[in-house]
Amino acid sequence: MEERTEIATLGEFGLIDHLTRNFEIQNASTILGVGDDAAVLDHFGKQIVVTTDLLVEGIHFDLMYTPLKHLGYKAVMVNLSDVYAMNASPTQITMSIAISNRFSLEALNEFYEGVYLACEKHGVDLVGGDTSSSNKGFIISVTAIGEVVPEKLVKRSTAQKGDLICVSGDLGGAFLGLTLMEREKKIYLENPQLQPDLENEAYIVGRLLKPEARKEIIAFFDENNILPTSMMDVSDGISSEVLHLCRQSNLGCVIYEDKIPVADDSRKAAFKFGLDPTVCALNGGEDYELIFTLKQEDHDKITLNEEISVIGYMTGIEEGCKLYTKGGNRFDITAQGWNAFAKQG
Repeated sequence: MEERTEIATLGEFGLIDHLTRNFEIQNASTILGVGDDAAVLDHFGKQIVVTTDLLVEGIHFDLMYTPLKHLGYKAVMVNLSDVYAMNASPTQITMSIAISNRFSLEALNEFYEGVYLACEKHGVDLVGGDTSSSNKGFIISVTAIGEVVPEKLVKRSTAQKGDLICVSGDLGGAFLGLTLMEREKKIYLENPQLQPDLENEAYIVGRLLKPEARKEIIAFFDENNILPTSMMDVSDGISSEVLHLCRQSNLGCVIYEDKIPVADDSRKAAFKFGLDPTVCALNGGEDYELIFTLKQEDHDKITLNEEISVIGYMTGIEEGCKLYTKGGNRFDITAQGWNAFAKQG
């Protein structure tokens, strides 16, 4: 039988020491990390960006099909994605967790393995956090800190009429992964003898359980002297995100359905589930790609990058936000992305 260590045997400070003992400082701006009343950071004249996210069991993740290591990795990635969306480089995170006594020390070690892996991959220091007990589920709060030279900071509100609308990677995969996992969970609950059948759907499952914040896109901008005119990350589906960019920049837009990037594996999965791949891409959340606008004269700079697709352009506010379908119809874009406050069921 697997060894199980009760959290209570360590106490709070013993637990924090245990979970953070292997973190090594990677950034010169981290003067003092975990272990004092507060972290000490020095950012050498750069602007600081700070973002925070709360992940709640039963709302944002389901431990029936989310391995704890993947959850730790994802908890970090979703925050780093917000830092990259400002065209900034993440440098530090804090991680706070509340857990019930159904979690053993071994389970938490597994979660922190994922945290550690994500931090290592993106050169980020864990510099603090808190642990608490929870009556029910697992609650995770991550704050990420990043830095950017002032003239390279990119906001949501600074797009211009005529700018190209671009996205990184492909869309809809995470939503399809969630659809598959929820289907298999339902089958399992009705008949626990049946083994889950993930039907070789490694791609969409990976998009859900192990998202990647797009560090290499930000590096590409830097190397090619590209400064997006506005940017945000895709957490709630691009219909919702493009409306944010339009609203905050006081503009309208045109998006072309046939330009929206969907991976072959996602497209096949969508057809198998009887779903429209475009609808999954527009309204499915959790892809953690970047959506950004670009001056038209910068178009040639991105043509060599296969990871970037131009999906439309910004128009005057009076023209509204329109989707041009493959069949030549025009529809108003509505935000049907994931809503954290909708009834979960």
